[in-house]
Amino acid sequence: MSDSYMSLAIVLIIILVIIAGVSTLLLTGKGDEDYRNKTSRNTMNLSLIYLVVLVLSFMAVGVYIKWFA
Repeated sequence: MSDSYMSLAIVLIIILVIIAGVSTLLLTGKGDEDYRNKTSRNTMNLSLIYLVVLVLSFMAVGVYIKWFA
């Protein structure tokens, strides 16, 4: 009885993997025309966030060294 459940589970997983693979291949053909503009803007925003965090981190280290070290 346990073998039949295991076989059923394996078959269902194989079917699910096939469906997921076919769906992925079908969706990759559909592109976004405005992708490059969105990517450029997101990259700029992320770079600014990193810059602000880096400056604040250096300031925090400076404060720590000055008053606590």
